[in-house]
Amino acid sequence: MSRKALVTGGSRGIGKAIATQLRQEGYEVFTPTRQELNLLSAESIDQYVRENRGITFDVIVNDAGINDINDIDQITDDEIERAMKTNLIAPMKLLRGFVPAMKENHYGRIVNIGSIWSVVSKRGRVVYSATKHGIHGITKTLAVELAEYNILVNTVCPGFTLTELTSKNNTPEQIEEISKEIPMGRMAQPEEIANAVCYLVSESNTYLTGQLIAVDGGYTSK
Repeated sequence: MSRKALVTGGSRGIGKAIATQLRQEGYEVFTPTRQELNLLSAESIDQYVRENRGITFDVIVNDAGINDINDIDQITDDEIERAMKTNLIAPMKLLRGFVPAMKENHYGRIVNIGSIWSVVSKRGRVVYSATKHGIHGITKTLAVELAEYNILVNTVCPGFTLTELTSKNNTPEQIEEISKEIPMGRMAQPEEIANAVCYLVSESNTYLTGQLIAVDGGYTSK
């Protein structure tokens, strides 16, 4: 019987690369659409958990996220609430709903997708950074709380990654300028982030838990 994996944000970018690689490795992957699971809606999350409570997810990857960029005096209440709900509250609620089955099964692998902006700082990222610091707080707590059930929990923090959205929001010249700031001299491919996630959720990982792993080409080590 194949392992079952839940990947939020699995329709594009890094989430899509993670879901694709897991499928290639034989996992049955669930990537709910916005209609199936609206992370901004408590009712939608509760309904999704209720409807899928019969599934024992072996793997959960919390990838979906919102990244509005604004200085502190320009942030709106809506931006704060949307980011907090999507990046922090929704993952907690999903884990609350699905971890009991993992505990009963005495097996689980959870990866929360963080960001380099929870390791280093950049202007305009105050809300985003707050949520990504918070997601690693969830990781560390659950790593301690769930270790006795053979459930390993880690955070992967992608650096600059060449997703469709990156290419849409930046000119080739801007991408080249950003790449000069990265010790590896280039942005990551989504598949390179997926490689790290897929190792952490694999049965090859038997002991690594509670860790923040920056997949960033050396950016945060400068």
